[in-house]
Amino acid sequence: MPCVVPEIMKDQEVELFDMEVRLLIEAVYLRYHYDFRNYAVSSLRRRMRHAMMRFGCERPSDLQHRLLHEPDVFAQALQYFTVQVSEMFRDPGYFLALRQQVLPVLGTYPSIKLWVAGCSTGEEVWSLAILLAEEGLLERSLIYATDINPESLKLAEAGAFALDRIAGFSRNYVAAGGKRSLSDYYTGAYQGVVFDRGLKKRIVFADHSLATDSVFSEVNLVSCRNVLIYFNRGLQDRAVGLFRDALVPRGFLGLGSKESLQFGMHAHDFELCVPAQRLYRKVVA
Repeated sequence: MPCVVPEIMKDQEVELFDMEVRLLIEAVYLRYHYDFRNYAVSSLRRRMRHAMMRFGCERPSDLQHRLLHEPDVFAQALQYFTVQVSEMFRDPGYFLALRQQVLPVLGTYPSIKLWVAGCSTGEEVWSLAILLAEEGLLERSLIYATDINPESLKLAEAGAFALDRIAGFSRNYVAAGGKRSLSDYYTGAYQGVVFDRGLKKRIVFADHSLATDSVFSEVNLVSCRNVLIYFNRGLQDRAVGLFRDALVPRGFLGLGSKESLQFGMHAHDFELCVPAQRLYRKVVA
């Protein structure tokens, strides 16, 4: 008869690992007031393994000790807790739908406010600024770009990106209905590019947590893409509740291609207006 003990031990090790991760997350909340307690377990498990490799820790408990006693290490490790993957005009069809179906509606307002929640290093923020500029709406628009990671916000505000990423950005821009050349919006600098400071005048970068903070402004469009997939259901509902409360009547909400409001507690507060691109409108009661 084959021995099953190794498989049992494997399951027990995973259970113990997850337990230590939960304790680490609780400790981070108590020590630094960053709340990751309702992030999806599978995502946290993967990120903690990367962080452990980076800081030479064998167990999550070893990493917890370093994070609690070495604030500089926590500042570095924060990059592993938050989502850093993005690109300009990611999912070009989304930006094309904004250009063709959403911005014409927003253009009927005397002023326009947009909120990019979980903006990471700013690629989507700068993309939206370019989109608004090309549709003649930037000068009466204000874009709130928020994230919990201060290092990401610094990078987002700088608007500087590596040169080897620009070809991909440009392809996305063209597919999103770009009316010029993306190179019209940046200049070369230090092995990379820096985007036009004129675009930045209409962007406000701010620290904001979807897990702990409240609504801070009334907006016409919330774009929060590929963030909710890292939350558990309770935190997803909290975030969508913030978006609902922030949006003006009939305001728009954009989610990622793998995200949906269908089974959430706020599903009845929105209607799907562009199904292929996960664009919703707030329902007026």
